[in-house]
Amino acid sequence: MELSDENLRTLSDYLQKTLNPQIEIRRPAEKFLESVEVNKNYPILLLHLINKPEIDITIRISGAVAFKNFIKRNWSTDEENGGTDRIHADDRQLIKATILDMMLSAPESIQRQLSDAIAIIGKHDFPDQWPNLLDDMVSKFASGDFHIINGILRTAHSIFKRYRFEFKSQALWTEIKFVLDKFAQPLTELFEATVQLTVAHANNPEALKVIYSSLLIICKVFYSLNFQDLPEFFEDNMKTWMGHFRNLLTVKVDCLKTGDDEEPGIIEQLRSQVCSNVSMYALKYDEEFQSFLPEFVTDIWNLLITTGKEHKYDSLVSNALQFLATVADRAQYRHLFEQPEVLSSICEKVVIPNMEFRPSDEELFEDNPEEYIRRDIEGSDIDTRRRSACDLVKVLSKYFEEKMLSIFGQYVQAMLQQYDANPAKLLEAERRGPVPGDVTDPTRARHRKHGITQATALVNLSDFTAQHILPELMKPDVNSIPVIKADAIKYLMMFRSVLPSSVVVGALPQLVRHLAARSQVVHTYAAATIEKALVLRDAANEPVVGAAVLTPLANELLQGLFNTLEGSGVENEYVMKAIMRSFTVLQEAVIPLLGELLPKLTEILRAVSRNPSKPHFNHYLFETLTLSVRIVCKSRPEAVASFEDALFPIFQAILQQDVQEFTPYVFQMLSLLLELHSETGVPEVYTALYPCLLSPLLWDRPGNVRPLVRLLLSFVRKASPSQMDTVFPLSGLLGVFQKLIASRANDHEGFYLMQCLIEQCPRESLDTYMRQIFILLFQRLTSSKTTKYVKGLLVFLLFYCTYYGPSQLIATVDGIQAQMFRMIVERLIIPDAQKISGTVEVKIAAVGLTKLLCESTELIDGPYSEYWSQLLNVVIRLFEQPEDDTLHADDHFIQVDDTPGYEAAFAQLAYAPKGQHDPLQGVTDARVNLAQSLSKLSSMYPGRLNGMLERGLGDAERTCILKYLQAANVQIA
Repeated sequence: MELSDENLRTLSDYLQKTLNPQIEIRRPAEKFLESVEVNKNYPILLLHLINKPEIDITIRISGAVAFKNFIKRNWSTDEENGGTDRIHADDRQLIKATILDMMLSAPESIQRQLSDAIAIIGKHDFPDQWPNLLDDMVSKFASGDFHIINGILRTAHSIFKRYRFEFKSQALWTEIKFVLDKFAQPLTELFEATVQLTVAHANNPEALKVIYSSLLIICKVFYSLNFQDLPEFFEDNMKTWMGHFRNLLTVKVDCLKTGDDEEPGIIEQLRSQVCSNVSMYALKYDEEFQSFLPEFVTDIWNLLITTGKEHKYDSLVSNALQFLATVADRAQYRHLFEQPEVLSSICEKVVIPNMEFRPSDEELFEDNPEEYIRRDIEGSDIDTRRRSACDLVKVLSKYFEEKMLSIFGQYVQAMLQQYDANPAKLLEAERRGPVPGDVTDPTRARHRKHGITQATALVNLSDFTAQHILPELMKPDVNSIPVIKADAIKYLMMFRSVLPSSVVVGALPQLVRHLAARSQVVHTYAAATIEKALVLRDAANEPVVGAAVLTPLANELLQGLFNTLEGSGVENEYVMKAIMRSFTVLQEAVIPLLGELLPKLTEILRAVSRNPSKPHFNHYLFETLTLSVRIVCKSRPEAVASFEDALFPIFQAILQQDVQEFTPYVFQMLSLLLELHSETGVPEVYTALYPCLLSPLLWDRPGNVRPLVRLLLSFVRKASPSQMDTVFPLSGLLGVFQKLIASRANDHEGFYLMQCLIEQCPRESLDTYMRQIFILLFQRLTSSKTTKYVKGLLVFLLFYCTYYGPSQLIATVDGIQAQMFRMIVERLIIPDAQKISGTVEVKIAAVGLTKLLCESTELIDGPYSEYWSQLLNVVIRLFEQPEDDTLHADDHFIQVDDTPGYEAAFAQLAYAPKGQHDPLQGVTDARVNLAQSLSKLSSMYPGRLNGMLERGLGDAERTCILKYLQAANVQIA
């Protein structure tokens, strides 16, 4: 692309269209930009556009976002991009040469996007390929312009914050040392100078706002640079930093106070970060920090008891409470908290005030229920004052359980009595119901999957449930005092694992009844609790709620769940997950209800496909649809046609509109439906889709690769011979294979495809291509040898040997280069066969090696006979020794076996599993197969095989062979 005004105008027009709310305008614009981004000068054009003040700021911001995303997708050249470089080298150099100055001169909204882009580039290139970046950044501190200084600080924060999360390594230490050598001293000097400016500009609110913004980012950078270990520089300058931190916690800056009770001001943010910094030092560098700690305890205690309850202080109070919890958890400071009067003071002045149900919480409950739920049961309340107060209580309870229970027990009883006297008025009491468990189970926050799994003997949870929880749920009006209802249900959710099974099962009808509640929080909690109850298991690992228990409730339960979705108009992931789990438990018992429920599910799918926004909801929806197909077609295989009639129009729309979030799901469901067809041949409705599946754009998206390969395998296995010749020509499939095999991330999928082609296609169809296929495989082995690839290649070669015969394998390899099979044996099979993993893969390798040993004249009497005994040893080791899990030197990729089933780009449907295909089902035991093959070989060469075994095997190996022969009931002549 040329750097021309015409191209700039074109780019501007398409960026503007990407902001259009109409999908038919927005999608083509997005696809156009995606198609041209690999062209030279594309990122430079974006930067030019961003830097033109005469262009509308909205388009410039859109361009900045597009540039950042372009960098995020393409700057890396590792396996996630197939190992290819999608950015021209000249563009890379020009971007790094200009982006820093461009970022500093841009408006703040654009500056933030470019700062993030620099951080992404830095993640890959800094410091080795961008060594001058820090020098350029530090030089800008002398400008005195806080717009520039804050831009540099934000960029530093973006680059360094990854130090908080990365695993320790020598490369990381080296990089951090490089950063500290260049940045620690200038940062400290900037910190001191900026603190002094707060005094010089004490009466200038506008200047102070900018100055304190700088201090905030400096404190964030400090946190990142100190997270991995205590740097020597900061240890030497701890007095300077800690002195200023204390000052920032206590200084009064009245002119920066805001009237907004919701959003924290700059002072609140700064103090919150300071609390995080000193908490880190108290937790990680206790010995070096201990002389400063008592003063901080005093300062932060005073801060807590003087800070208001307004929402804007939540993060500050949360971090301050976390600091106290950190201190209380250290043995040398525990004496500060052990006196009953101290504990009472903490409970009265700090904990209870910060656990109250505030008006802002009630507003959130009513006006933004999704956010309320996210905070309350998903664990995203980690930075709230209530959660931090609970964490402090848990730490204190761990060491002073009886004292804490006595203190809190009084508060709980008093609040419950007040609630009983006037339920409608005393909403704040609702938070105290679950406190006995919160106080006495220090692991509560770590058990969100299974609920609380251990409770103290000092509290009888069953009695508490019977006296306070169940009576609340049994009240006839499910809409009265919804906050109380929600927490009563949440109590059952959290304590389900420690309550008697009879209590959980007995509560199900009440939970089903509360699905009709108007409050989104209440009916969501009811659905979530039902779902979690359905996966509970007893001591014998049997389901607590089986089909027999759930069937009587099935109609009311499912109607309630679907009515909740229809009535609220909200894509509620908890409700959809409960529907999915109900189908799982009910199995065939749900079939009578599907006539009414399936149209509702397909209509929901049609609606959400127009604008997918809730990934978890969408996943559970597809799981439910997949489960419905499996349940019905298990007893009625012909019903697959009915599902196709209902789903194909929606699937077709999803593929035509390129709804990227849904295409992996659609491919998985198409595979399942096709596999369920009993007759040979791919139905026409599927063949019409086939040409679209070969589109390069689809294969460029990582999330599509696995489900697309599975779908192609389904096509090949189901196709009739005539269809393979006309509808699914090998040229297209081999093109996909070539793309897959070139990718370190997806080469295993290429082997799956080729194995399927060998298994299903006539030999004469593939013979034309096999030499080129082998050349391609060996070229990849030479250019990029990884353990995963070596394992896949070995299995492929031995599978080829099994299907086409050992002589054909040897002839094909040697046809590429004379005596090349010798190299394959010496450098691949003998050293690396033990790395093969997986039951089916080991079986294929053993059977293929057995073929080589017992059916190859080249190995028995020919030029490769010297390897016969060595290869027999290889087979025995495969059977008798564990997998060799050592890796090749350049293995810097994720193993396929470690790839999670659910990831950002691809979500595996649990109810549409790929399944493990065994192409050698005729071989039930590979050891027996080896023994039988050796016996046949010995009959062809009487008296010879015993000598070969005697010379080539050790005692242990000969014992193994004898064991195999006895198991197969055969002998060697």
